[in-house]
Amino acid sequence: MKAKILVIIGSASKESSNAKLMEEFAELSADDFQLTVFTKLGLLPHFDPSLTEDLPVAVTNLITCIEAAQGVVICSPEYIFSIPARLKNLLEWCVATTVFLDKPVGLVTASADGQQGHAQLKLIMKTLGACLAEEAELVINGIKGRFDGEGRLSDKQVRAELVDFTAGFKKIVYD
Repeated sequence: MKAKILVIIGSASKESSNAKLMEEFAELSADDFQLTVFTKLGLLPHFDPSLTEDLPVAVTNLITCIEAAQGVVICSPEYIFSIPARLKNLLEWCVATTVFLDKPVGLVTASADGQQGHAQLKLIMKTLGACLAEEAELVINGIKGRFDGEGRLSDKQVRAELVDFTAGFKKIVYD
Protein backbone atom coordinates (compact mmCIF):
# COMPACT_ATOMS: atom_id res chain seq x y z
CA MET A 1 0.00 0.00 0.00
CA LYS A 2 1.30 3.44 -0.92
CA ALA A 3 2.11 5.86 1.88
CA LYS A 4 0.05 9.04 1.93
CA ILE A 5 2.40 12.01 1.59
CA LEU A 6 1.55 15.68 1.86
CA VAL A 7 3.73 17.99 -0.24
CA ILE A 8 3.75 21.62 0.87
CA ILE A 9 5.00 24.16 -1.66
CA GLY A 10 6.44 27.24 0.05
CA SER A 11 6.59 29.40 -3.08
CA ALA A 12 4.14 32.22 -3.76
CA SER A 13 4.80 32.15 -7.53
CA LYS A 14 2.22 30.86 -10.00
CA GLU A 15 4.99 29.44 -12.22
CA SER A 16 6.91 28.05 -9.26
CA SER A 17 10.08 26.10 -9.93
CA ASN A 18 9.40 24.38 -6.61
CA ALA A 19 6.03 23.12 -7.86
CA LYS A 20 7.66 21.93 -11.10
CA LEU A 21 10.32 20.14 -9.07
CA MET A 22 7.65 18.39 -7.02
CA GLU A 23 5.97 17.25 -10.24
CA GLU A 24 9.25 15.47 -10.98
CA PHE A 25 9.25 14.05 -7.43
CA ALA A 26 5.69 12.79 -8.01
CA GLU A 27 6.83 10.87 -11.09
CA LEU A 28 9.85 9.42 -9.31
CA SER A 29 7.82 8.32 -6.29
CA ALA A 30 4.61 7.19 -8.02
CA ASP A 31 5.14 3.53 -7.11
CA ASP A 32 5.68 4.29 -3.42
CA PHE A 33 3.63 7.35 -2.50
CA GLN A 34 0.17 8.78 -2.94
CA LEU A 35 0.79 12.53 -3.00
CA THR A 36 -1.45 15.42 -2.04
CA VAL A 37 0.09 18.75 -3.00
CA PHE A 38 -0.77 21.91 -1.08
CA THR A 39 0.12 25.18 -2.84
CA LYS A 40 -2.25 27.66 -1.21
CA LEU A 41 -0.36 28.87 1.87
CA GLY A 42 -1.54 32.39 1.07
CA LEU A 43 -5.09 31.39 2.04
CA LEU A 44 -4.13 30.81 5.66
CA PRO A 45 -4.89 33.69 8.02
CA HIS A 46 -1.96 35.44 9.65
CA PHE A 47 -0.81 33.69 12.78
CA ASP A 48 -2.49 35.01 15.90
CA PRO A 49 -1.51 33.35 19.19
CA SER A 50 -4.86 34.30 20.72
CA LEU A 51 -6.56 31.94 18.24
CA THR A 52 -4.55 28.80 19.05
CA GLU A 53 -7.33 27.48 21.30
CA ASP A 54 -9.93 27.82 18.53
CA LEU A 55 -8.04 27.51 15.24
CA PRO A 56 -9.42 29.07 12.05
CA VAL A 57 -11.02 26.52 9.71
CA ALA A 58 -8.34 26.83 7.01
CA VAL A 59 -5.63 26.13 9.57
CA THR A 60 -7.55 23.20 11.09
CA ASN A 61 -8.05 21.68 7.64
CA LEU A 62 -4.34 21.85 6.80
CA ILE A 63 -3.29 20.53 10.20
CA THR A 64 -5.72 17.63 9.69
CA CYS A 65 -4.03 16.89 6.35
CA ILE A 66 -0.60 16.94 8.03
CA GLU A 67 -1.86 14.59 10.77
CA ALA A 68 -3.33 12.16 8.22
CA ALA A 69 -0.15 12.04 6.13
CA GLN A 70 2.44 9.35 6.79
CA GLY A 71 5.07 11.86 5.75
CA VAL A 72 5.45 15.46 4.59
CA VAL A 73 7.74 17.01 2.00
CA ILE A 74 8.29 20.75 2.22
CA CYS A 75 9.67 22.27 -0.97
CA SER A 76 10.44 25.95 -0.71
CA PRO A 77 12.52 28.73 -2.17
CA GLU A 78 14.62 31.06 -0.08
CA TYR A 79 13.32 34.63 0.16
CA ILE A 80 15.82 37.23 1.39
CA PHE A 81 18.02 34.56 3.04
CA SER A 82 15.06 33.04 4.90
CA ILE A 83 11.97 30.92 4.39
CA PRO A 84 8.94 32.53 2.73
CA ALA A 85 6.56 34.35 5.08
CA ARG A 86 3.65 32.14 4.00
CA LEU A 87 5.52 28.99 5.00
CA LYS A 88 6.66 30.54 8.29
CA ASN A 89 3.05 31.50 8.96
CA LEU A 90 1.95 27.85 8.61
CA LEU A 91 4.74 26.65 10.85
CA GLU A 92 3.85 29.25 13.49
CA TRP A 93 0.29 27.86 13.54
CA CYS A 94 1.80 24.41 14.16
CA VAL A 95 3.88 25.45 17.19
CA ALA A 96 0.98 24.96 19.61
CA THR A 97 0.36 21.44 18.22
CA THR A 98 2.27 18.17 18.04
CA VAL A 99 1.35 17.67 14.39
CA PHE A 100 4.98 17.30 13.26
CA LEU A 101 6.19 15.32 16.29
CA ASP A 102 8.04 12.25 14.95
CA LYS A 103 6.49 12.83 11.50
CA PRO A 104 8.89 11.91 8.65
CA VAL A 105 9.64 15.19 6.85
CA GLY A 106 11.69 15.71 3.71
CA LEU A 107 13.11 19.18 3.12
CA VAL A 108 13.86 20.61 -0.32
CA THR A 109 15.09 24.15 -0.75
CA ALA A 110 15.28 25.15 -4.40
CA SER A 111 16.23 28.74 -5.01
CA ALA A 112 18.94 31.03 -6.35
CA ASP A 113 21.12 30.01 -3.38
CA GLY A 114 19.05 28.50 -0.56
CA GLN A 115 21.65 27.67 2.07
CA GLN A 116 20.44 30.04 4.79
CA GLY A 117 16.75 29.45 4.14
CA HIS A 118 17.34 25.70 4.28
CA ALA A 119 19.22 25.96 7.57
CA GLN A 120 16.37 27.99 9.07
CA LEU A 121 13.72 25.55 7.82
CA LYS A 122 15.68 22.63 9.25
CA LEU A 123 15.99 24.36 12.64
CA ILE A 124 12.25 25.13 12.73
CA MET A 125 11.33 21.55 11.81
CA LYS A 126 13.66 20.18 14.50
CA THR A 127 11.97 22.53 16.98
CA LEU A 128 8.58 21.12 15.91
CA GLY A 129 9.88 17.59 16.53
CA ALA A 130 9.89 16.38 12.93
CA CYS A 131 11.75 13.21 12.01
CA LEU A 132 14.50 14.47 9.69
CA ALA A 133 17.38 12.70 7.95
CA GLU A 134 20.20 14.10 5.84
CA GLU A 135 19.34 11.72 3.01
CA ALA A 136 15.86 13.31 2.90
CA GLU A 137 17.18 16.84 2.46
CA LEU A 138 18.11 18.61 -0.74
CA VAL A 139 19.34 22.11 -1.57
CA ILE A 140 19.31 23.09 -5.24
CA ASN A 141 21.04 26.30 -6.24
CA GLY A 142 20.01 28.21 -9.38
CA ILE A 143 16.76 26.29 -9.72
CA LYS A 144 15.21 28.41 -12.49
CA GLY A 145 17.99 27.47 -14.92
CA ARG A 146 17.52 23.75 -14.30
CA PHE A 147 14.34 23.40 -16.41
CA ASP A 148 13.89 23.31 -20.18
CA GLY A 149 11.39 25.38 -22.21
CA GLU A 150 8.59 22.90 -21.47
CA GLY A 151 9.11 23.16 -17.72
CA ARG A 152 10.80 19.75 -17.38
CA LEU A 153 13.85 19.21 -15.22
CA SER A 154 16.71 19.09 -17.72
CA ASP A 155 19.73 19.11 -15.38
CA LYS A 156 21.01 15.52 -15.03
CA GLN A 157 22.88 16.23 -11.79
CA VAL A 158 19.81 17.72 -10.14
CA ARG A 159 17.71 14.79 -11.38
CA ALA A 160 20.21 12.37 -9.79
CA GLU A 161 20.06 14.36 -6.53
CA LEU A 162 16.25 14.25 -6.64
CA VAL A 163 16.38 10.47 -7.16
CA ASP A 164 18.65 10.18 -4.10
CA PHE A 165 16.34 12.46 -2.08
CA THR A 166 13.34 10.31 -3.08
CA ALA A 167 15.13 7.16 -1.90
CA GLY A 168 16.16 8.84 1.36
CA PHE A 169 12.64 10.09 2.03
CA LYS A 170 11.20 6.65 1.26
CA LYS A 171 13.58 5.19 3.83
CA ILE A 172 12.45 7.49 6.67
CA VAL A 173 8.77 6.99 5.80
CA TYR A 174 8.89 3.20 5.69
CA ASP A 175 11.44 2.56 8.48
